[in-house]
Amino acid sequence: MTTEPTKIQETHPVPTIQRFVLGDFQTNCYIITQGEPEPGKPCWIIDCGYAPDSLLNAIDEQQLRVDALILTHAHADHIAGVCELRSRHPECPILLHEAEEEWLNDPMLNLSANIGLSVTAPSATRLLRGGEALQLEDMTWHVRHTPGHSPGGITLVHLESKAAMVGDTLFNGSVGRTDFPGSSMDTLARSIREQLYTLDPQTVCCPGHGPATTIEHEMATNPFVPGK
Repeated sequence: MTTEPTKIQETHPVPTIQRFVLGDFQTNCYIITQGEPEPGKPCWIIDCGYAPDSLLNAIDEQQLRVDALILTHAHADHIAGVCELRSRHPECPILLHEAEEEWLNDPMLNLSANIGLSVTAPSATRLLRGGEALQLEDMTWHVRHTPGHSPGGITLVHLESKAAMVGDTLFNGSVGRTDFPGSSMDTLARSIREQLYTLDPQTVCCPGHGPATTIEHEMATNPFVPGK
């Protein structure tokens, strides 16, 4: 007597992405875990803006272990809470693209001097270039360099779950501003077309401001960078 072998369906770990809208600039900052958050589980923080108490308190309440702060870019509204984060989690590594290495300590570069709220933050502990693969438990997130809004903008992509943390590169129905020093609309459009519009159309984009969107939706409707 023979029996059919049991077929085990391959599954991929799924991220849980918690969004926190921080400060007067309404900056989306995120906590990412593999699966549901639970005590002792490692997490990433994606950006840490002004008035970060709600995000930091959620980490404490859920008893998460902060494995890294990953900055999509170093404008003030995405880094203003880094010192407070470090005061609670002194060993937390800070990851940032190498093109903005000096921005954390320079209020002119991070634009905070222009609004009279000079912001400085601890230096990055790891500099990214784009093309790296970062690991959070069993999840592999790919780093794509997406400059244009700023020279060191990055997007984090989890291919299996079709999730992308796009920072201020792409918004729902819009794109990041390109009237800042170091910005370029041509560069931004190229980043979006080459690094984002090449993703699976069902990829959910979690932006630095405003509601989430999908690659499919933006390719069909975005007035600034229409899909080809």
